[in-house]
Amino acid sequence: MMLAFDGAVIDGSAYTDVVDLAHRSPAWLDSIVSVWSTYGLALFAVLMAVGWWRARHVDARAALIALAAPVTVVVAYAVNDALKSAVREDRPCQSLRVVTLEACPAPGDWSFPSNHAAIAAAAAVALLFVSRRLGTVAAVAACAMAASRVWVGAHYPHDVVAGGLVGALVAFLLTALVRRHPDALARRLAATWLRPLLVAP
Repeated sequence: MMLAFDGAVIDGSAYTDVVDLAHRSPAWLDSIVSVWSTYGLALFAVLMAVGWWRARHVDARAALIALAAPVTVVVAYAVNDALKSAVREDRPCQSLRVVTLEACPAPGDWSFPSNHAAIAAAAAVALLFVSRRLGTVAAVAACAMAASRVWVGAHYPHDVVAGGLVGALVAFLLTALVRRHPDALARRLAATWLRPLLVAP
């Protein structure tokens, strides 16, 4: 039998307040939030693709930073998922026995920190280095993603806050690392078969 941390002692009451509010809300609102919670991460992929497409029409340096965004997101996910396995916090729907909009994950599918929030935050921070406008859109979407994960009952509030912080920190550190010597790295990659990814024809 696996021993797991019970996060209800941190903000279980806030979680149940949100879940109760979701049950009292119009069905159309719950449907929108549920769809966003499930499929919303696709928007960040689209924003990163748009950022890259625009950047390659600027110069190789800008394109390199844009290409680093999805890599940053993958690393942020890996770091966050490792933390989940280390902390092993039960999902709130398991600890509090509440009925949620999203089906309660099976035991062993840990809750802290939220992978959705980490991915969204990492994408938002990485995109801020690519385009202020795209990054701002992504930041608003990341906040909406974090809130939706609590609304559908998948996470405690502290799960999404921690996931967002992990994703943002990893993205900031990795992007700052890439930006230290971008010109030399961009020139090196532009001389390889990767040139079409960095320079528009």
